[in-house]
Amino acid sequence: QVQLAESGGGSVQAGGSLKLSCVATGYTYRYCMGWFRQAPGKEREEVAHMYIAGGEPFYADSVKGRFTISQDYAKNTLNLQMDSLKPEDTAMYYCAANGAWCGSGRLPDANFRYWGQGTQVTVSS
Repeated sequence: QVQLAESGGGSVQAGGSLKLSCVATGYTYRYCMGWFRQAPGKEREEVAHMYIAGGEPFYADSVKGRFTISQDYAKNTLNLQMDSLKPEDTAMYYCAANGAWCGSGRLPDANFRYWGQGTQVTVSS
């Protein structure tokens, strides 16, 4: 059983930065972990993911070059550094985990078994 807790959301102006963190309880070394977001009236979409044991991270085209996913396994933490934020990045952001290899490309939320409660990110123009 894995539990996830996000933090770091807030309100910023366009062009600003935020860093989200997701603390996991339980074993996550051979897990795929990622970040999703859901804006009002829209479907939840994957932002980025990585396989904790190693490998290249994946980024959605909409955030590539602006967001960086990283992990601190000693602290059992998954991070998402978000730079050059845009109003269209406004959403509830969720951390997700699944005890398997990530696979390739953008992943649907059905691939992830464990979810955090979410943290709100609001970017004003």
